[in-house]
Amino acid sequence: MRTRHAARTRAALLTGRVVAGASRRAGQGTGSVIGGRASLLVEPDLLATLARGQRVALVSATNGKTTMTHLLSAAVRAADPAARVATNAEGANMGPGLVAALGATPDATTAVLEVDERWLATVLADVGPAVVVLGNLSRDQLDRTQEVRTIADGWRDALGRLPTHAVVANADDPLVTWAADGAPRTVWVAPGPLWTLDAGGCPSCAGRIEFTDTTWRCRSCSFARPDPDVWLDGNDLVWADGRRLTLDLGLPGRANRANAALVLAAADAMGLDVDAAAHALRSVRDVAGRYRQADVGGADVRLLMAKNPSGWQEAIDMLRPAPVPLVAAINARIADGRDPSWLWDVPFEHLTDRFVVAVGDRKHDLAVRLAYAEVEHAVARDLIDAVRLLAERAADGVDYLGNYTAFQDELDEVGR
Repeated sequence: MRTRHAARTRAALLTGRVVAGASRRAGQGTGSVIGGRASLLVEPDLLATLARGQRVALVSATNGKTTMTHLLSAAVRAADPAARVATNAEGANMGPGLVAALGATPDATTAVLEVDERWLATVLADVGPAVVVLGNLSRDQLDRTQEVRTIADGWRDALGRLPTHAVVANADDPLVTWAADGAPRTVWVAPGPLWTLDAGGCPSCAGRIEFTDTTWRCRSCSFARPDPDVWLDGNDLVWADGRRLTLDLGLPGRANRANAALVLAAADAMGLDVDAAAHALRSVRDVAGRYRQADVGGADVRLLMAKNPSGWQEAIDMLRPAPVPLVAAINARIADGRDPSWLWDVPFEHLTDRFVVAVGDRKHDLAVRLAYAEVEHAVARDLIDAVRLLAERAADGVDYLGNYTAFQDELDEVGR
């Protein structure tokens, strides 16, 4: 029986490689997802089989999960040089993508996997006990995905009944706190409040959550931010047992400091040397094309991606100082969510000190929003056209900020 199972596993992996290869040759992307689907048709239990015996970390969040997965993978490799790490570095984060990632590294000893929020319970049930890292929950593509409270309730149910080694959770996000509260072992990390507009209602009693600069609590019940085990103090990460280290990151912005705080707490929960892990984070400067700098029409263009209001707020914080101009790209395809009304929740008013060029399928929707924010702007056909328009303003470079498919289109243009 064991031999038969091994043969089916080999057949499943071979099928996936053949299908993925055909997809690549046809110019249909990397082929990882369709290859994983083919493998699962041959062996539905393949994810559990491939993960068996590995040290596993699962990373989930609305924003930042790809970045945290890259950072944690780098941390594991630095802190445990003997480890062979399997990871879905390009962000294919549902079952087929995870199977493809694990199948690509058959001798892996550690799996660091980004997991779509809706898939977390299913994946955790398959891979067995894991360190689970929970970053944040906010609105994202609600025309095709679940409301964030439904996701939080699903996480809470899964973490209360499925085995974990530890849950590393963002204590400054009430929805994440609600989800992680029932886990047997939770490491509470306080990276500082970022986006709070989606967590105003208490998930425990439906009362009102009250936020301050440093904490939160429900006005009507006892639900409140837990005392953190790890927290950010400026650029220092501090543990309740007295340990302290200074973050020196290769990635910009306060959101990435928050990501790094969760990653290093996870590395600690995995038993890794935190100093070695922290040192490794300096070397991560490009996350699946994000933060890359490219020459476009002779201009130095830095590529950023954000897909929802909370992500855009944090990405705006990462822009180079004004008056460096911005090219903002908005599509509304299936992978983005068809409804672009979320643009009205983005604080574009923070861009009044720079010139913005709107591009993408929904550039005119964006232009209307920029007009109401009183941001000086123009509309262009694409990034190349925008750079031409900005020729006299681009001496210090141009920042490009696009949502998901707009960003992927641009990566195809400049080269992955």
